[in-house]
Amino acid sequence: MPKPFIMVAPNGARRTQADHGALPVTLPEILATARACHDTGAQGLHLHVRDASGAHSLDAGRYREALDELAHAVPDMRLQITTEAAGLYSVNQQLACLRQLRPGWASVAVRETARDPDLAPRVYAACADMGCEVQHILYDTGDIALLQDWQSRGIVHPDQTSVLFVLGRYSAGQISDPSDLSPFLTALPDAPQWMLCAFGPREHACLVHAARLGGNLRVGFENSLVDATGSPHADNAASVASLIQQLERAPT
Repeated sequence: MPKPFIMVAPNGARRTQADHGALPVTLPEILATARACHDTGAQGLHLHVRDASGAHSLDAGRYREALDELAHAVPDMRLQITTEAAGLYSVNQQLACLRQLRPGWASVAVRETARDPDLAPRVYAACADMGCEVQHILYDTGDIALLQDWQSRGIVHPDQTSVLFVLGRYSAGQISDPSDLSPFLTALPDAPQWMLCAFGPREHACLVHAARLGGNLRVGFENSLVDATGSPHADNAASVASLIQQLERAPT
């Protein structure tokens, strides 16, 4: 089985420490989580920052501080920011964050960008101009069709090919299944760089299945707090460790 790139998504935009006491919210907590996950085997970090009240933020200053601290704490870890709107930010605000921060790697949800079609070309052009790698967030085959349309019309640039397939949603009782990946790969069979994340207690089973098919993996508390039995992971590093153990045991 190919060895996948493993990225940890330790907090997301919506969950709080009321959901799990070890979910990192403050910058010191994010730094400690990054170190522990990197030591365990995660090679990348999907970064969300929070404001003073703990709410999801796209503040470029907060991002810059976090990226600088993370670069010092985990210099060998690849860092990706999110542009997730989470019902709080417009496409114009997402674009402003990118332009002010100029990150090296950012996730961009196709369906969020489609809220303002006139700005979509500017989002992708800005990323191309600043040398920011884009990872397109795709929730279903409708998102894939939209991405392919934008690619055919030159809105998405030719080298902006990386995608993240998302199995499931933030909803009570969500249980993603490895079979949920099939429609994504059927709709986008030639994706040169694809990654998977999955919600619910079968998160790791979905990720192991993706690794067998050559995909990279995103794991962590943004998507699932619990293991296959429904028991909470002790923390993000424990989830990463469990996933790596399952990958090592998986048949080649």
